[in-house]
Amino acid sequence: MSRDEVRRVDAWAIDEIGVPGVVLMENAGRSCAELVRQKLAAVQRPTVCLFCGTGNNGGDGHVIARHLLNAGFRVRTVLCGEHQKVRGDARVNLDILERLGHAVEPLDPGAPDLATYVTAFADEADLIVDALFGTGLRGELDHEFRSLIEAINGLGRPILAVDIPSGLDCDTGAPLGAAIRAACTVTFVAVKKGFLASPEASQYTGEIYVASIGVEPRP
Repeated sequence: MSRDEVRRVDAWAIDEIGVPGVVLMENAGRSCAELVRQKLAAVQRPTVCLFCGTGNNGGDGHVIARHLLNAGFRVRTVLCGEHQKVRGDARVNLDILERLGHAVEPLDPGAPDLATYVTAFADEADLIVDALFGTGLRGELDHEFRSLIEAINGLGRPILAVDIPSGLDCDTGAPLGAAIRAACTVTFVAVKKGFLASPEASQYTGEIYVASIGVEPRP
């Protein structure tokens, strides 16, 4: 699917079929959490660090964090941006996570010692979850988010990307200044056009898994 097709599927599911967006987000996040559990099945009391943006991709991350906490994981959830910018379905899931007593830790992407903070957050992580940006991202990343992505890549830990590696263009498969280099990507409904459009995209997506959001588009 292209970026526009992704939007049309979401609109179809919500407006025509009547599945609330928060339910789609729950299904997406739960699918990712299930794969995380499989990947870390051999690790005793695994630790996962999630870097979440302020949009719906970050909302998926909050759902993942909740399911991993329920499964007994040690979880660090890092909100990369201003708390008040989180709205809609993403805010619903952020609020749920905080009401459960889970500390969502703030990170200013413009912080001068950004790499130091990123390293401290992920110090004990067996796996990093990238939930910064989704398929709607267009145009070159700001310098601060390029630095954040480079710092996460520099951790040397396996990364699971939610829907698409942050910074990768959905349609072309090219990095928008920088992109997460994931070990695996859980993408929703269908493989994204950019994953096949660029021979270099696999360097960023890693192994690709396609997960359901609870409804499938009509053929």
